[in-house]
Amino acid sequence: MRIEERIEKHYAELGPQEQKAADTLLDRLGDLAVYNAAELAGLSGVSKATMSRLFRHLGFANFNEVKEHTRSLRSSDVPLASQGPDGGLPRHRAVEQDNLDRLWGSLDDARLLALSRQLVEAGNVLLIGFRNSFPLALHLRQQLLQCRSSVHVAPQPGQSLGEELAGLDGKDVVVFLGFRRRPATFERALRAAAATGATTVLIGDPSGRWLAGSASVWIECPVEGSGAFDSYASAMSLMSVLANGVMAASGRKGRERVRKITGVFDGLGEIERR
Repeated sequence: MRIEERIEKHYAELGPQEQKAADTLLDRLGDLAVYNAAELAGLSGVSKATMSRLFRHLGFANFNEVKEHTRSLRSSDVPLASQGPDGGLPRHRAVEQDNLDRLWGSLDDARLLALSRQLVEAGNVLLIGFRNSFPLALHLRQQLLQCRSSVHVAPQPGQSLGEELAGLDGKDVVVFLGFRRRPATFERALRAAAATGATTVLIGDPSGRWLAGSASVWIECPVEGSGAFDSYASAMSLMSVLANGVMAASGRKGRERVRKITGVFDGLGEIERR
């Protein structure tokens, strides 16, 4: 059972002091790594002995077990409340900058150029994003469509994946956006796409490293957040760089497509002009 489920189950059995300690735990699950047991007791207004009794009541031997438990939850992208002493905008900015530094430190122009050319030369580009990754897939499709045709997103709401993979071959590229809390079927989908002969590109956070061997290309993109939820700022930055790379690699053909699309926009009056 997760720690918040344990607290809910036993809360009525706890004494007033242990309940105060439990409330503090629930408020700061995302920040426990920055505290020791004495500091957490002080924040709760209880004794260290009371805090230790609470840990044992919840089935943990000590505070280290509690911290390890919450780390495992965070690595699975379970949202955890955060009220740390280093919170606020400065902390958020620092975490975002670290994500970007780690992303761009793992890539270079040669890798990005090679991937851009693959996306330009592919017969079809299929972007697969489940759950939180679906909006990223939609955004990347919108960008890529500016400079090439035959870019698709799957699975569409209410639709299955099998018909999207059928018919792919070695001329196609399938981009999997696999950020954490992936569906249980994710690995099977990745292997099924690879079995078609298509080039498979996997973009995901560090929790997806174990899947990297099943893809032709692996790009690690950190999405750690400063609070309860992940941040996809670095992922959106990567989408922008990939789209710009494809535009550059597509050359005159890409520029001509942009011109035609702009003409259609004008003809339909779809885009605001000022």
